[in-house]
Amino acid sequence: MSRILFLLLPGVHLLDLAGPAQVFSTAADFGLGYTLQYVAEQPLVTSAQGLPLQAGTDWPQLAPDDLVLVPGCRAPTLARGPQPGDWAARRLRDHHDRGGTVASVCAGAETLGAAGLLDGRRCTTHHDLQEELAARYPRAAVVRDVLFTVDDRVVTSAGIASGIDLALHLVSARHGPAAAARVARDMVVYARRNGHEQQDSAMFRHRAHLDDTVHRAQDAIDAGFTERLPLSGLAASLGVSERTLTRLFGRATGLTPLRYQQTLRLERAEHLIAHGSTVEAAARAVGFEDPRMLRRLRSRSGPAVGQ
Repeated sequence: MSRILFLLLPGVHLLDLAGPAQVFSTAADFGLGYTLQYVAEQPLVTSAQGLPLQAGTDWPQLAPDDLVLVPGCRAPTLARGPQPGDWAARRLRDHHDRGGTVASVCAGAETLGAAGLLDGRRCTTHHDLQEELAARYPRAAVVRDVLFTVDDRVVTSAGIASGIDLALHLVSARHGPAAAARVARDMVVYARRNGHEQQDSAMFRHRAHLDDTVHRAQDAIDAGFTERLPLSGLAASLGVSERTLTRLFGRATGLTPLRYQQTLRLERAEHLIAHGSTVEAAARAVGFEDPRMLRRLRSRSGPAVGQ
């Protein structure tokens, strides 16, 4: 089980907080083992939208698998916004030093910067604040016009709703893209992903349609893309013919069911290879009996991002 600890500062934006909290709460509802907790310097924090929020004042004991997330706050500039106390900055640094992950949404990047966690790392924030963040923390590599960045367990996102994308990415990284797609669909969001890694998952790219039969087919493929999924069995489970399923699937996604499954396998294999797996091991992990198939698919799609 992983704890998601939200550090609340005065004037916190509700969506900066509620978006990621909803993602992890929904993931917990699906049995993914998250608990959510909120901490602040004072027990009552007034949000930017005027809603008072109750939080604990004792920093809990955290494990390396836990996440500390700092939502953004309303302020005319980063310099004039609320600053974390020494206790919070120290706790953030200690958690990261022990192998934990820290994250921010929007102006929450200022808190990570004040804790020294942006030095030498890629980061981002709301487009209105990017230049100031770069000026305040010249040792940070501020990346413009992306939704989020990930660098050495420091995760930062742009403004407001991008916190949802950040949280979905973290769920995907830990539990796989199928879990993140299930959370996104339950939240009725079309998840965009951005950055220098291949983060725009096919599970999200091919969901921008309204065909419920195809969505159910994708649910089945997402959950079992490493297994053999005969078209006949998939069509029968949906109560349609193979020809009808292929036609509906192609019209909605531009792919056949098999090509969609292969796309998911290739995407997962590229992730495994980028993290040190051999082509042979990655091929076995995603369900290819022969690694030559994976090599052929990789050659057709071109070099992987970052490879």
